[in-house]
Amino acid sequence: MLKTEINELLTQTGPGTPMGELFRQYWIPALLAEELPANDCPQVRVKLLSERMIAFRDSEGRYGLIDEFCAHRGASLWFGRNEEGGLRCAYHGWKFDVTGQALEVPSEPDNSNFCAHVKLRSYPLVRIGDVLWTHMGDPATRPPLPEFEFTQVAPEQNYTSKRWQECNWLQAFEGGIDSSHVSWLHSGGLKNDPLFKGAKGNEYNMNDLRPFFEVADAEGGLFVGARRNAEADSYYWRITPWVMPSFTLVPPRGDHPVHGHWWVPIDDHNCWAYSFDYHPTRPLTGDELSAMRAGHGVHSENIPGTYRPVANRDNDYLMDRDAQRRGEYFSGIKGIAIQDSSLQESMGPIVDRSKERLVSADAGIIKARQKLRRAAVALRDQGAVPPGVDPAHHHVRSAAVVLPRDSAFIDSSRDALTAEPGKPHASV
Repeated sequence: MLKTEINELLTQTGPGTPMGELFRQYWIPALLAEELPANDCPQVRVKLLSERMIAFRDSEGRYGLIDEFCAHRGASLWFGRNEEGGLRCAYHGWKFDVTGQALEVPSEPDNSNFCAHVKLRSYPLVRIGDVLWTHMGDPATRPPLPEFEFTQVAPEQNYTSKRWQECNWLQAFEGGIDSSHVSWLHSGGLKNDPLFKGAKGNEYNMNDLRPFFEVADAEGGLFVGARRNAEADSYYWRITPWVMPSFTLVPPRGDHPVHGHWWVPIDDHNCWAYSFDYHPTRPLTGDELSAMRAGHGVHSENIPGTYRPVANRDNDYLMDRDAQRRGEYFSGIKGIAIQDSSLQESMGPIVDRSKERLVSADAGIIKARQKLRRAAVALRDQGAVPPGVDPAHHHVRSAAVVLPRDSAFIDSSRDALTAEPGKPHASV
């Protein structure tokens, strides 16, 4: 179990909180590039770490992420006009550029320097891959841009989506490093999902429902190893990297693409799940892309025009008891992503971890909580730079490997767990 005060430390991410300050040390996903598809396109509301902002793309293609509310009398700039190099408030015509600097205050005289003294809070917004990233911390300590492999491969090798998840970021993230639930909750997907099925590793998953866990430290976070019986002289290992604060990679299956997630707090009761697939050595096929867009694998089918899943808490995630009885979906919920989010959201906005009873299979979750807490406290008390800020910590891969029973997974898999351009992923 976890003490209430530690649970609060780990789950609260607003301005001034220890975990909120920790998240502000990193570049984090702010929105998908598809949300700002063209110069002077409509602006987008963005809420991250409990701060309400507006993202827009100006006439020259520059991206901006600024305070949602006009500096004049607090009207939302979402109602404004994006034109001629800036965002103009619809109420009284005040205009701001992508840095939040006031450009025009129509009510002031032409010779006034009033604009020079008006600037909204703003953060950088940079496109890397399919994602627009921001850093919400001190500009003086801003780290280099992220170098996760899914952002570095060619565009035809990567696909990224996102979905709104109606729970705290931590319980969503913890599902990403919990490999023991796969043989239960996702058992139907191992047989039927086009982005999972057909791999030899699936047989090992289903034949051994009691995985043994080992956790190895990494410079940027952890490697969580889940061991299952394979042949008489070997074990099947699924190795999940976690890079702080909330980046995870799902171990691959056969020649299917590699899956992964970034969980980003919206506020303490909601988060964004950025989900991606990439293949390190080839373009994604048309069938793979079609499956991803249809909500298979780690992706979701969303309500058109939004990033809320079609299957959500308001409709009980389209629960199908007949499909559950047939064994088509173990929980009666269709889709791997929604299977995860349905149960994580079922815990409530913030689960009361003082009531939980953890077991050995939760070793990765326990160690991740410890590492997050230590990093948040060290940042608060000593100003220590947390793990995962350095882009060198981003060069990791997940792996699925069969090893001799007397082999240590971390020593035998170091090469497989290192991302290098053009190197095939280690998969079974």
